[in-house]
Amino acid sequence: MSTKKKPKYETIADEIRKRIIEHVYPLEHALPDEIHLAQEFEVSRMTMKRALEILVMEGLIYRKRGKGTFILQSSFQKDRINVISKETRGLTQVIGDRSLRSEVLNFEVKFPSQEVANHLMIELTEPVYEIRRVRYVDEEPYVIELTYMVANLITGITREILEKSVYAYIQEELGYTITSSHKVIRADKPDEYDQAYLKNDVTEPIIEVEQVVYLSNGKPFEYSFARHRYDKFVFSSVNIVK
Repeated sequence: MSTKKKPKYETIADEIRKRIIEHVYPLEHALPDEIHLAQEFEVSRMTMKRALEILVMEGLIYRKRGKGTFILQSSFQKDRINVISKETRGLTQVIGDRSLRSEVLNFEVKFPSQEVANHLMIELTEPVYEIRRVRYVDEEPYVIELTYMVANLITGITREILEKSVYAYIQEELGYTITSSHKVIRADKPDEYDQAYLKNDVTEPIIEVEQVVYLSNGKPFEYSFARHRYDKFVFSSVNIVK
């Protein structure tokens, strides 16, 4: 099992993200320019540019031609968890200093249904993990996840890993890079799991995020459904006209 060190530009993006959240950079002023940031972190301008691109894609910052790079005010809605970021970066990384606990309801290896196989681009004879978890943020039920992962690709998954961060294991222990996802968001009626674990009344809707997540080599490794209480869910989308 190999361990892959996080690229320098991702480490820098993590540090700048932390500074933004902690108000180190004033909201009304431009961030230090690429040259000064590159000097501070002792990296090339190309590396710094890649770090900032991550934060642009996350909707934390934006560029104004001829004026610099600025922080988007929406990035300071700290009581909300950005669903788009969560689905590709993992909830553990997104919540910051808030506590996170995962309760594993079901974990087994099985052969996929036709629908699961189609989304993961595998044969019906290739085994998958079927995982159902409840994620608690600050001890409040936040989401129920039903996840299918390719067992021959994401090897070594255990219940202990599922109680922590699966994405951290995939990237730090298996050495993969998670790069993109395709998702569909819809409203749905609550099922028995929603009512039991999210404390959702039968008359209250559930917001479901269905997604396929891809590695840097283009292979899909996860097909999942994340079900949220309607009053805990915020869809955050930032569109910038250049």
